[in-house]
Amino acid sequence: MTRSRLATLTAGALGVVVLAACTPGSNTASTPAPTVSSVNTDAAKLGNVTLTIWDQEVRGGQAAQMQKLNDEFQKAYPNIKIKRVSRSFDDLKTTLRLALSGNEPPDVVEANNGRSDMGEFVKAGQLLPLDKWAEAYGWNERYPASVRQYVSYSPDGKTFGEGNLYGLPQVGEVVGIYYDKKVLADAGVTAPTTWADFETSLATLKGKNQVPLMLGNLEKWPAIHVFGTIQGRTTPADQIRELAFGRQGPTWNTPENTKAAQTLVDWVDKGYLNPGFNGEDYDPAWQAFSKGTGAYLIAGTWLQADLQKAMGENVGFMLPPGDTADAKPVATGGTGLPFSITSKSKNPDAAAAYINFITNAKASAVLATTGNLPLADTAEQQSAGLQKDVFTSFAKAVDGDGLVPYLDYATPTMPDTLGAALQDLLAKKATPEQFLATVEKDRSAFVAKNG
Repeated sequence: MTRSRLATLTAGALGVVVLAACTPGSNTASTPAPTVSSVNTDAAKLGNVTLTIWDQEVRGGQAAQMQKLNDEFQKAYPNIKIKRVSRSFDDLKTTLRLALSGNEPPDVVEANNGRSDMGEFVKAGQLLPLDKWAEAYGWNERYPASVRQYVSYSPDGKTFGEGNLYGLPQVGEVVGIYYDKKVLADAGVTAPTTWADFETSLATLKGKNQVPLMLGNLEKWPAIHVFGTIQGRTTPADQIRELAFGRQGPTWNTPENTKAAQTLVDWVDKGYLNPGFNGEDYDPAWQAFSKGTGAYLIAGTWLQADLQKAMGENVGFMLPPGDTADAKPVATGGTGLPFSITSKSKNPDAAAAYINFITNAKASAVLATTGNLPLADTAEQQSAGLQKDVFTSFAKAVDGDGLVPYLDYATPTMPDTLGAALQDLLAKKATPEQFLATVEKDRSAFVAKNG
């Protein structure tokens, strides 16, 4: 890959230096890859600024915290006006790529951490490295290296998990198992403490004419979380991490991954999933669960606020159990979508001040009170009910080094490949071996090209 210095740009009073980088999929230096040489953290003296911010904080608790923090930011810095554009996760993913390639992209965006989004944007020179602001604001002390790896790339975007910082998340995430206490009690089932107990309870619930597990998989990505939960019971965590970061060495074609895929097929054959799950939207599925349809829902902590509001004390949350009650936790998760600064922003210092404001200790308190899972200062927040379950589970996963990345981080095409392959597996259009061959083909092709 050829890299050469092309130009030096100045954004306001900032030292934003532009180097050559490769356009994704090419071997020619054509797209600037910016660096930042100096920063200003005195937001009150940045003059009158309008920040355009794209986020995906649309659900109840998410939207509430974002609105409150934006209001408080504008009160603290009346010279900085926020122009907010809020879209669903899927809408944001669809429109962000085009917006970043335009001449007037947003200043701040929430970009999915994986190679298909943040990795490609870094390659294309569309995001600013945040390291200078991290040093100035103390973000490296706010978030440990185990968190920062989820938002770090080499400047050329080839290496994921190390290098420059390209985003800062607000919230932690972990995928676990929500359960309806009344449905379990009516079936004579107690919350399982081992994986064997969990699978036994699925059979018991099916025998009681209950829907054991709810899934809405029309968007394809929800099944990735279900498969990842099963995979964490069959496959060593280190192997999952290597696969999810798209690194050389591991392969999908292993007996452990085959067992995970076969288990998912067995669940379908045994009728553990709600009818029509592959054609049902994600939101109606969890909303049906909140109204008493289904005993379990495998999903992330982003649903906490909405489920607690709808179900009160009737809903619980647990990490996927292991072979024994005291087994080391393994769960998909890490951070929520991080906030990044676009390289064409005319106000990157104001953008950084905004990101600092929505991730500081006061913001963590706002996140907790609005039903979210703050990534920083989690243990210092008051919690009860479902929120306490979620906070305790996340702390257990982090303290036990049990978080493994989302599998679709692995390659730029893996979200589509894995999602479609899982739909085919669930629909019995592909065997476990064919499913694994499909995702391994995607992985190996990317690794061969990326190095």
